[in-house]
Amino acid sequence: MKKNISRRNFLKIFGGSAVATAAVLTGCKSKSESKAVEEYKQQVEPPIGKMTYRTNPKSGDKVSILGYGMMRLPSKTENKDDYDQEMINRQIDYAIEHGMNYFDTSPVYCQGKSEACTGIALSRHKRSEYFVATKLSNFHPSTQSREASMAMYHNSMKQLQVDYIDYYLLHAIGGGMDEFNRRYVDNGMMDFLMKEREAGRIRNLGFSFHGYQNVFDEVLAMHDKYHWDFVQIELNYLDWDYANEINSRNVDASYLYAELEKRGIPAVIMEPLLGGRLANLPQYLATELKSKDPERSVASWAFRYAGTPKGVLTVLSGMTYMEHLKDNLLTYCPLVPLTEAQQRFLDKDVAERIVGLENIPCNDCKYCMPCPYGIDIPAIFVHYNKCKNDGTLPRLKMDDDYYKLRRNYLIGLDRAVPRLRQADHCIGCGQCEPHCPQSIRIPRELQKISEFVESLKQNKFEEST
Repeated sequence: MKKNISRRNFLKIFGGSAVATAAVLTGCKSKSESKAVEEYKQQVEPPIGKMTYRTNPKSGDKVSILGYGMMRLPSKTENKDDYDQEMINRQIDYAIEHGMNYFDTSPVYCQGKSEACTGIALSRHKRSEYFVATKLSNFHPSTQSREASMAMYHNSMKQLQVDYIDYYLLHAIGGGMDEFNRRYVDNGMMDFLMKEREAGRIRNLGFSFHGYQNVFDEVLAMHDKYHWDFVQIELNYLDWDYANEINSRNVDASYLYAELEKRGIPAVIMEPLLGGRLANLPQYLATELKSKDPERSVASWAFRYAGTPKGVLTVLSGMTYMEHLKDNLLTYCPLVPLTEAQQRFLDKDVAERIVGLENIPCNDCKYCMPCPYGIDIPAIFVHYNKCKNDGTLPRLKMDDDYYKLRRNYLIGLDRAVPRLRQADHCIGCGQCEPHCPQSIRIPRELQKISEFVESLKQNKFEEST
């Protein structure tokens, strides 16, 4: 056998770096798998100087089609809040070396530590080498006064170690116009931010959207007054036509994108993988994608889909591990847009079947965190969805593999979520629910999972889930 492993062979085995990384992190890998991962790290390198760029028609910025979402930072230990600044520095250095220049953060990401970690890493580079995006994340009533909101804005500059912000967003509008006016208009913040843009301390002003169509329409109609420079929307091949079907509060990406295109407003794309769901498809769907292009990872299909529309300025990805970063760079250095036939295949064949899975629509965005009682809400939902997608949820006692699946689910849950952070510790306070962009009834879903797990532990589960 040859000692070197090609990208083609690696992806045939693992279906993309996300799968390989998951195997490494959980410790559930064979010696041959471990060797293949190590060889992948050594042998598969994205090319330098091949990044695809899009030009911002508002400012002339040449922005890398792949943007770095600083929401899911690497940790030094099993404590997810113990962020590994050395690794963050290395990954940002590698990203910039390979042509990435858009870095997106927020005052609330990573338990409030993302901006500082991002600032430390980026400040080691020339300011002309990167565009930084952050947000006015004044969700809590205590942060919505003019003084508190201005303090958040100025603190962002301090944490990021910059004297101007390239792309500044009103964070997660869409819950209602009363909320929009309270957070941005009645307190005078829109007037303040427009003056900051005039002074050059904000170079582009926009908003990110999660929510109701009427709010999107009304805020977008303010374009004549506020002159939105860009808008950040959720776009992927599941949300293109099925966002509203999955959740009645959400708006199909096809509508959002078309409205922006009418006005010539660049779109920044978030959730191209739906929190990883489109990188961890059920095996039969992953196999079908692999059969069409063995050299590409499953995740790359979603990234190419998100980057193909011409009005997309950049596609954000939360790349926790170097393997994720490398695989995404391979997809975008350069971007090969999808053909019409490939887009139809994802829109219809793949998306329709995913909708039928009826998962908990969690994107692992962590807006619901921290839980005051320490529950790891996203990890609980991610574990449940993965097992459901893979067809490994224990269902009926009479099934031949019931006891094996039951054992695997419970052991896997304990590995993914510490016992004291599992669903049975939820008291139903509801603090998390208003922050969920997908409008998940979080306490209800946690209770259902808690009851499901308890039934498995007591070996009483006899009905289909």
